[in-house]
Amino acid sequence: MLEQLHADLWIADAPLRFLGLEIGTRMTVVRLPGEQLLLHSPIAARPELAREVRALGGVAHIVAPNRFHHLFVGEWQKEYPDACVHLAPGLDAKRPDLAGAAVLGEAPAAGWSGVLDQVLLGGFPLMNELVFFHRPSRTLVASDLAFNIDACSPPLTRAAFRLSGAYGRLSPTVVERLFVRDRPAFARSLGRILAWPFERVVVAHGSVSERGGREELERGYAWLLGARGG
Repeated sequence: MLEQLHADLWIADAPLRFLGLEIGTRMTVVRLPGEQLLLHSPIAARPELAREVRALGGVAHIVAPNRFHHLFVGEWQKEYPDACVHLAPGLDAKRPDLAGAAVLGEAPAAGWSGVLDQVLLGGFPLMNELVFFHRPSRTLVASDLAFNIDACSPPLTRAAFRLSGAYGRLSPTVVERLFVRDRPAFARSLGRILAWPFERVVVAHGSVSERGGREELERGYAWLLGARGG
């Protein structure tokens, strides 16, 4: 179930249907110093997956990186009751059941500050997404910042993304065009992300972009970057 991308970075995929389309979803696992693990955008804690994760180390941090990727945080919290739960802004009100959770901000938590950098996407309250940069592997770890739907997706999904103009490349969807409320703020956040020296991009929906991810992301957001402002 786990696929290794780097000595300290893994992904695990699961099915997910949205608006009738199979878009899949993805969890990223980061190994931190001291054999501790961080789970980003958790998927269901299926027994086989839980065993594989346990073989890598102990889960110390569980991260819900935006207001949509939180459904399975509770399952992993039951598996690892001592783990720290970290929520995107707004999820603390939406998920009061996740008692004691910390709200993510611009500053990396002490537990991963030497390994991961992060940016909170401004001007996009629908998502309030945190995007991360894994320094050792030069990997951007995101959830809904972009999709990467290609030939690996089912035919209906491919057809829908062809119609939207977002097929076969790392690209935002119509959601960003419609629901970004402060384009200059969002563009400034995106500019900080594009300043990171990443090559690989891991997103929650679609394929991992192994090479040229920074350039693809910049092209995908060309319509916005002119609004970056001061």
